[in-house]
Amino acid sequence: MTAVDPQELAQQFASDNYAGICPEAWQSMEAANRGHATSYGDDPWTTRAADVFRDLFETDCDVYFVFNGTAANSLALASLCQSYHSVICCDASHVETDECGAPEFFSNGSKLLVAPSSDSKLTPQSIHELATKRQDIHYPKPRAVTITQATEMGRVYSLDELHAVADACSAHQLLLHMDGARFANAVASLGCTPAEMSWKSGVDVLCFGGTKNGMAAGEAVLFFDRVLAEGFDYRCKQAGQLASKMRYLSAPWVGMLESGAWLRNAEHGNRCARILQAQIESLPGVRLVQPVEANSVFLEANQAILDALRARGWHFYTFIGGAARFMFAWDTDLRQIDAFFRDLKECAAQALLT
Repeated sequence: MTAVDPQELAQQFASDNYAGICPEAWQSMEAANRGHATSYGDDPWTTRAADVFRDLFETDCDVYFVFNGTAANSLALASLCQSYHSVICCDASHVETDECGAPEFFSNGSKLLVAPSSDSKLTPQSIHELATKRQDIHYPKPRAVTITQATEMGRVYSLDELHAVADACSAHQLLLHMDGARFANAVASLGCTPAEMSWKSGVDVLCFGGTKNGMAAGEAVLFFDRVLAEGFDYRCKQAGQLASKMRYLSAPWVGMLESGAWLRNAEHGNRCARILQAQIESLPGVRLVQPVEANSVFLEANQAILDALRARGWHFYTFIGGAARFMFAWDTDLRQIDAFFRDLKECAAQALLT
């Protein structure tokens, strides 16, 4: 057996996808692994997980489990749209920046109408402008709006902002989809309930992320209006998202939701981001480019500092606007944050001397 390089096990902050499986999700998977269970979602674990979601969200929603966020978002939007429809989003939304055209593919061509944004949030005014830009038969008819919560830049829509977006959607008879890959972090940030952040704010369909919250894989798609879910099971099957051993996608949710780990994990990631924020606020040569509202920190620093950090073994992305992104997960070790800050401080000091 090939030995594992210890460096590969060192905790990094490039992505919350780097983290392993949290104990609560792991234990539920282990319990689901004892013996046999009926396939394709007709099992006690999937039923139980769906019921726990309904309890958590205080409503009789329709719940589906898929492997990843791209499938969740793309199939959810495809269920809302015909091929001649369009989906309004902002230029920093996940469906625009990171889905490789999957929403258009699975909807057989529904077009994304993209609004510019300075803070990664979609505004009611942008919705109005795009919804009324053209209304002739030669232009794809606006049908839905999608927002990312928390956003790709770590911003969180307040409940007032969500209500304003929903009101704009209602004014133009548009359905509202929420990409909640980090929905838990947003709930933890605002201290509200999942219901308040979703259907009570006018959201029609939510994709609740489990992968970034401590699970191995799996996202939940929640339809708050069951009529909108018609045929969604067939979409999942056709897209290769109907797991034959569905209990391994659904069981971790039971452990996460019933224990409250989903919220504790998010609170920890958010707290870690605030710790790094406090450390670097007065650091010369480094600037925060976005308010820290969830589990991410975006830094602007000169290339010498970033190169020096990478040379010391730190991993991070600079794919959004050139800022360096640092993500914090359910298992982030505070000592590792201190170690990173020490290196950042030293790299910044060296850069000032050259």
